Amino acid sequence: MNISSVGVIGAGQMGNGIAHVFALAGFDILLHDISEQALQKAVTIIEGNLERQVSREKITAAERDAALGRIRLEKELPALGQTDLVIEAATEREDLKHQIFKGLVPHLADHTILTSNTSSISITRLASGTDRPERFMGFHFMNPVPLMQLVELIRGIATNDETYQTLKAVVDKLGKTHASAEDFPAFIVNRILMPMINEAIYTLYEGVGSVESIDTSLKLGANHPMGPLALADFIGLDTCLAIMSVLHDGLADTKYRPCPLLVKYVEAGWLGRKTDRGFYDYRGETPVPTR
Repeated sequence: MNISSVGVIGAGQMGNGIAHVFALAGFDILLHDISEQALQKAVTIIEGNLERQVSREKITAAERDAALGRIRLEKELPALGQTDLVIEAATEREDLKHQIFKGLVPHLADHTILTSNTSSISITRLASGTDRPERFMGFHFMNPVPLMQLVELIRGIATNDETYQTLKAVVDKLGKTHASAEDFPAFIVNRILMPMINEAIYTLYEGVGSVESIDTSLKLGANHPMGPLALADFIGLDTCLAIMSVLHDGLADTKYRPCPLLVKYVEAGWLGRKTDRGFYDYRGETPVPTR
């Protein structure tokens, strides 16, 4: 199946990045959000990121302008129904995702492929609430989308091979690399990454090391580009907690129990960079550890 038009649901950090890379690769984009403010902010971020690519000579000014011309903003969800491919990139809450698909399904074209950018939730379960489980897949991009090369492709139990092959071809057109994952909690990347982050938080919680010493140790001792606590702030502590909860509930193993300190930070609304406070305080010129 040939994909030319793409609907992206959610104009946040992931949604605007997905819209960016698809528009740059020549796809026509309908970017949806219920918030006009979120849509306008997304356009500003996309413009800034494209301009950065121009300044670094990754793309030309003409390619930037063409990409921006392919993005249309849309507040009404049903309008996305006639696109060839829909990518849901809303908050990592299963009830919200089911609600979105329920509102969209009556308006879908027969050929439209539905996907979710979920980082942990069962694709089979999400697909079962739609009219097309055979044309439903997990399409998990990494953050930040314009920079990260990997896309996880996750088939639900009913996903047909044509859908899988179509999305594999889309990933190739984006210039990214795919990895196929089975439909188990958190798939591949987050099944491995999130317990590491959670263990780093336990290390802080138990007083084994400070925020700074833990991040320095992993950066210099394991050659990680970013410490696990700084990375958690970048991802969003609410997202980290949601994924750990999916792992804990889905696999029923105590090794996936979310650290109580992670829970406390989320309860406080200290979610990381997006709220200016997490394991670091970002309100000054340089980030300062909060513990």
